[in-house]
Amino acid sequence: MAEREVKMGKNRIEAFSDGVLAIIITIMVLELKVPHGETVAELLPLVPVLLSYVLSFLYIGIYWNNHHHMLHTCHTVTGSVLWANLHLLFWLSLIPFTTGWMGENQFARMPVAAYGLVLLMAAIAYWILQQRIIASQGEDSILKRAIGNDWKGKLSPLLYVSAIILAFVSNWLAVSIYVIVAFMWVIPDRRIEHAYTHRQGNISGQGRPSLTASR
Repeated sequence: MAEREVKMGKNRIEAFSDGVLAIIITIMVLELKVPHGETVAELLPLVPVLLSYVLSFLYIGIYWNNHHHMLHTCHTVTGSVLWANLHLLFWLSLIPFTTGWMGENQFARMPVAAYGLVLLMAAIAYWILQQRIIASQGEDSILKRAIGNDWKGKLSPLLYVSAIILAFVSNWLAVSIYVIVAFMWVIPDRRIEHAYTHRQGNISGQGRPSLTASR
């Protein structure tokens, strides 16, 4: 019989993930070159770079927000959760590279497709991490109950694949799909908060009688 995974505290995985995401944003902003002139015309060549930065900043913010909510549903993590989290951070760490490549080349087809590939792999990695957390929580998983059918999680990879293919036909159409997916996730999603609050309410309600009885 396979040995069960040892559960550990989640403080280090949260701190490490927050640090990596902060470094990713820092790398992206350091890639923005200051123009030598002082006129608006000097800024025009930097517009694609700025737009790609804004889009990527939005994506990193979305992942940070969702990652924070997801880890809030558990108090311990397992070894497989740690590796799944590293897998996610690996793909997110490639976003500055594809962001710079896309911006510096005026949203050319190949960089736009590569950007979509990284987003696709990050989405798959996030799903894997989500499943490992659910597995570690057992049948009474707060996260499983919170995400439900997870239609956004299923639709996003399909849109990324479509955008990667369309990038070789119309690069701006592909970028538009990336923007649509981003705004689809920016809309506040309270599923995890509601599930966690409901769980805490049940625990609190069940705990009071037993606490009184013990006294």
